[in-house]
Amino acid sequence: MELSVYNIEGQETSKKVSLDDTVFGIEPNNHAIYLDVKQLQANRRQGTHKSKQRGEVRYSTRKLKRQKGTGGARAGSIKSPLFVGGGRVFGPVPRDYSHKLNKKQKSLARRSALSQKALSNNIRVIEDLLLEAPKTKEFLKIWKNQQLNGKKLLIVLPEPNKNVYLSSRNLPNTKTIIASDINTYDVMNANDLLFFEGAVDVVNRLFGEENDMLLLPNDLPTNDIQEENGAL
Repeated sequence: MELSVYNIEGQETSKKVSLDDTVFGIEPNNHAIYLDVKQLQANRRQGTHKSKQRGEVRYSTRKLKRQKGTGGARAGSIKSPLFVGGGRVFGPVPRDYSHKLNKKQKSLARRSALSQKALSNNIRVIEDLLLEAPKTKEFLKIWKNQQLNGKKLLIVLPEPNKNVYLSSRNLPNTKTIIASDINTYDVMNANDLLFFEGAVDVVNRLFGEENDMLLLPNDLPTNDIQEENGAL
């Protein structure tokens, strides 16, 4: 599959980019997409929820009333879950929600997500952009020239570009990632994908059939990875 490359004014150029059919042209596997998105969201959960059980509630330990002769049920402690302010029965405790997914399954999910966008013509390729300084106003012009405003947009860069990242991060419904960090959730969560020209080759190389068993990108939120590593 070939796509035309657009310039920053939104005009079609004579250049074409080739999309690898093993990445952008397969029959999408919806179940693989579901499993990968579920795993990524589960891995992002903090799991720090906690409620107090009856042994953790601070109240008096005296027996509330005598055992027999009151005509009611026996009650030994105000910490009982039956009383207001008592402990909770089987309440949530801190836990780890993360789980693993087979590498081939994850690769299939990413290729299925990209293929879905390609089949629905929701991928656009623009020329590589060099910004001398972070300018949201300048980047907004480019964004509007591509006629993608008002849509959820995922911008894919070939490599870390601090100026582009800083220029685009305040735009509504827009997320910027590098090609090696592309994941199923971000692809499916966006209406359109805006690839920089060089990013297509990176994705073809990373997710092509011959590289199916290579180490796949991380599943942490992209912006967290970039900020922690100082990449952008």
